[in-house]
Amino acid sequence: MWGLLLALAALAPAVGLGLGAPSASVLGPTSPATTEATGSTTAPRSSPAQPPRKANATSEQHVRIRVIKKKKVIVKKRKKLTRPSPLVTAKPLVTTSPSGTLNPPEKQEPGCPPLGLESLRVSDSQFEASSSQSFGLGPHRGRLNIQSGLEDGDLYDGAWCAEQQDTEPWFQVDAKNPIRFSGIVTQGRNSVWRYDWVTSYKVQFSNDSQTWWTSRNHSSGTDAVFPANSDPETPVLNLLPEPQVARFIRLLPQTWLHGGASCLRAEILACPVSDPNDLPPETQALGSSDPLDFRHHNYKAMRKLMKEVNEQCPNITRIYSIGKSYRGLKLYVMEMSDQPGEHELGEPEVRYVAGMHGNEALGRELLLLLMQFLCREFLRGDPRVTRLLTEMRIHLLPSMNPDGYETAYRRGSELVGWAEGRWNHQSIDLNHNFADLNTPLWDAEDDGLVPHIVPNHHVPLPTYYTLPNATVAPETRAVIEWMKRIPFVLSANLHGGELVVSYPFDMTRTPWAARELTPTPDDAVFRWLSTVYAGTNRVMQDTDRRPCHSQDFSLHGNIINGADWHTVPGSMNDFSYLHTNCFEVTVELSCDKFPHENELPQEWENNKDALLTYLEQVRMGIAGVVRDKDTELGIADAVIAVEGINHDVTTAWGGDYWRLLTPGDYAVTASAEGYHSVTRTCRVTFEEGPVPCNFMLTKTPKQRLRELLAAGAKVPPDLRRRLERLRGQKD
Repeated sequence: MWGLLLALAALAPAVGLGLGAPSASVLGPTSPATTEATGSTTAPRSSPAQPPRKANATSEQHVRIRVIKKKKVIVKKRKKLTRPSPLVTAKPLVTTSPSGTLNPPEKQEPGCPPLGLESLRVSDSQFEASSSQSFGLGPHRGRLNIQSGLEDGDLYDGAWCAEQQDTEPWFQVDAKNPIRFSGIVTQGRNSVWRYDWVTSYKVQFSNDSQTWWTSRNHSSGTDAVFPANSDPETPVLNLLPEPQVARFIRLLPQTWLHGGASCLRAEILACPVSDPNDLPPETQALGSSDPLDFRHHNYKAMRKLMKEVNEQCPNITRIYSIGKSYRGLKLYVMEMSDQPGEHELGEPEVRYVAGMHGNEALGRELLLLLMQFLCREFLRGDPRVTRLLTEMRIHLLPSMNPDGYETAYRRGSELVGWAEGRWNHQSIDLNHNFADLNTPLWDAEDDGLVPHIVPNHHVPLPTYYTLPNATVAPETRAVIEWMKRIPFVLSANLHGGELVVSYPFDMTRTPWAARELTPTPDDAVFRWLSTVYAGTNRVMQDTDRRPCHSQDFSLHGNIINGADWHTVPGSMNDFSYLHTNCFEVTVELSCDKFPHENELPQEWENNKDALLTYLEQVRMGIAGVVRDKDTELGIADAVIAVEGINHDVTTAWGGDYWRLLTPGDYAVTASAEGYHSVTRTCRVTFEEGPVPCNFMLTKTPKQRLRELLAAGAKVPPDLRRRLERLRGQKD
């Protein structure tokens, strides 16, 4: 039945339908057969055009189709056909409403993936243009979502821009092999100083870069003119009236913003095809041999997948929620350990957090893949995974900002843009929403109060932050309470849009400084942790890769102090370090914030070993238990201080602690209220640790006296004599 309906839809003119240029409802193979003059070149015309669509038609418009079957007239009411594509969830085809706004299509079906301009699979050498205003505005900068620096005119500007005097500009991409082009996504120029974007363009194709043919309207046979952008950032998708098989694609801007220049950023949608010599299509990505679910998962699909992992590995997994988003979506965590649900004495707690910015989707999928992988490999008896799950408790929060992700997911991979979905539903950037503990600590340090009067760790929340009307997102509050409940030791916060590992401090110490090197007292540890991830990430270690946007982090080992990159007051990294025992870094996973689904297998391979190796760093340093010498019970909240490092940690409720340190000899002091402090030397070696460093503390005479009097017991002679000596010394 549906096949018959589609066939009748293709005969739309017979029933008064229009499928306006230049979008299409049915896409088929191309067979360039005729030629036409295009400037100084000739080009074969594409195969016969499909019926036209009215320019002002909307995808919500309904049409009535009469279907004759067995002498019965069946009237089917169905939506006007639109070109299917998985990349579109809220962006239209090449149709506009009477008011000039673009109309969203109906639910899309699978189409061609991106060629790889944004993800850098397409190299700089594959771009060419008629002219460029400067090298920084050259064709290699015409990549979707590429970001410029703070200054225009440098080597890292925010688009390709033709020269002002170029009256017939063009922007060209060489796919290197014949490929089936199906659509184009465009943006304007990313700049804080200028407004430049193309408002319409034509498209040409070639197999040799000499002879070109043009995408044509179905209705008139004239060159199709595609509507482009109305602002610099919102991506606009245009699907070709008919896909074209060629090696080269060329965009020819026809109009652009008055007073601006012909500037654009683009992504090309294309499917691989067989070589004319019957060679197989060129592989776009290496992929992965792991049998995992390589898809983007919305909230419902994420819950389903986590439940499936839990059912497959019930003995090592537990799903729990730490709270709800502003719109009421639960913040689910997957816990993985040989004893899920309980803190085991001497076993460190580690976490990965993803999706703080909802449109940075790769981290979310990597954590969903990681939980599948750990479950599968544990069942197979993999020794590395088995050791991870028996020696630590792993907590995976794949979506800290589910509201923002749902917004981004509905837009789709190529159309969500650089910012949409970043914030939570209250328009709060969660990575700036944690309490600023840096300022009160630094003020106390400047006054000489640290650490004798003001502690250098577990800095309390400011009063303003705890008020009922404080601007604190529910997602942020949930994570803070989570941090308080579990004695985390190590964490990484997964982001996207760059390829670099950023470590604390994220906030500059000099007030109002935009960037400034601001290391923590544990700078050596943070640099080591960052280097471990960057050094095992495949893409970060690719010496031939180009910078994502405007900074080349590979010059410094793909790591950077956060404040030396750009200041971020109220970051989760700084908060974790100053309010808890946890050492946390930010991992920027890829240039593309929301990679296409077909890129997920390769992204998993790029990050798999890094994710595992980073978790293993929780064994670096010293660990032990602080106990009461008399009762041998663990002492909670005992302070572990390392000489020469102005940052202490505390013991968990069982008296166990972990202190991340690089190799060396350290004088370590354990102290607790009511006990005599004990100092011992602990050596951290290059051997895999952690190195045991336990303490037995003796109660002070006053503390023993308090406990005996509270219990109604007699004071023993040795304690009485000791108290008398202390009184004599005092007199």
